[in-house]
Order: sequence, then C-alpha cells, then structure tokens
Amino acid sequence: MLNIWGRISSLNVRKVVWCAQELGLDFQRTEAGGQFGVVQTPEYRALNPNATVPAIDDGEGAERVTLWESNVIVRYLCARYDTPARAAAREAPGHAGETLYPDALPRRFDAERWMDWQQTTLNPAGSAAFKQLIRTPPAERQPGLIAQSIAATEPLFALLDAHLATRRFMLGDVFTMADIPLGCEAHRWFGLPATDYARPAWPHVERWFAELTARAGARGVLDLALE
Repeated sequence: MLNIWGRISSLNVRKVVWCAQELGLDFQRTEAGGQFGVVQTPEYRALNPNATVPAIDDGEGAERVTLWESNVIVRYLCARYDTPARAAAREAPGHAGETLYPDALPRRFDAERWMDWQQTTLNPAGSAAFKQLIRTPPAERQPGLIAQSIAATEPLFALLDAHLATRRFMLGDVFTMADIPLGCEAHRWFGLPATDYARPAWPHVERWFAELTARAGARGVLDLALE
C-alpha cells in the first residue's frame, strides 16, 4: 500500500495524488499540514525532516521507499509503477504505449527540465498572487505583491502557451509525468477569482488544461476549488 501524507489543498500534494490515480495505484492519504498539523510530530519528521507536505511511504522491507519533494515523488511513482500495458489502457487508441516516465533519455530529460521549471521558476513567480488572493483576507492584502507576482507570472504562461502551440501535451502527443506538475500549477493560476484578476487569453494552455481536467486520473484534483 502506498501511503501519502498531505492535505489536498496543497498544490504539491495534488501532484502526487493525481499521479497515483493516473497509475491506478491503491493508496491511502492522511491529512497533514496546515490546519491538520501532524508535520511537526517526531513520527512525521522521521519521514520528512522539513516538516512539509507531501511525503510518501511505499512498500515493505528491503523494497520500502520513503520520499519527500513532490516532483521527485512523481518521478519515482512513474518509474516504479508505470508499464506499457498500463499506458495502453490509460491512453486513447493511437496515443498509447509510452509510459509516464519516458524510456528515451532525450524525452526523459525534456520532461525533467519542464518539471524543474515548474518548481524553480513558475511556482515562485505565482506564489504571492495565489496566497494574497486566495488565502489572505481582502483587508490584509498587499496590492503591490499581487501586481509583482502577476507581472512575473504572465510572461511564463505566455512562454508555456507558445510551447503548447505545436504540441498536444508537454512532450508531444502523449501525456507524461511533465504534464502533472504544470497542470497543477495551471489549476492554481486559472482558479484565481475573476473579480480580482483578469487573466489574458492563452488559447493553447487553455486547450491543454481542458484536456487534462477531463482525464479520469485528475478527478478530485483539478476539479477542486482553491483554498
């Protein structure tokens, strides 16, 4: 049994849950972080000394793996559990066969690059606007922080839109692990209230995101309201 710790309101936890669902894995998720606490307990810090979510505990004995860092967990789950047979069952006819963790090194590291870009570039740019507009009471918001965050994020989504203009998914015609972190990031940005933020049109990102939200594995993740 795969055990996942973390509240589903966390973008990083959503990545891991979505990945596990795409793979058809049996898993148990334990609420942790935020209002649920848990992360400062000795038991949890033995799993993740950073006291953040998510963390996973998978397997038993010599095969047991404990991990933190959301994108690393996504890579691990894809590498350990995906197979061509799973891929064929998951994807539409004509687009099946490649696993979420690409075998070919050029494609694998293309996926790795975009996953790192989400974590190191896109996420930091949009974090302040999300926290201000979703998690901060209106009277306490700082308009300058919101404006700076929007100004930093919009060119990045424009870059992503240009990339997706010639691709169905991040690596081409087949959904891979690269789509999961970026899809969660798009979910967070697209969920900002229209009354507070007039988002530009990014038609290729919007088309891609609509296809992601329609995936069975994304249910209970990309269809949730932000909090």
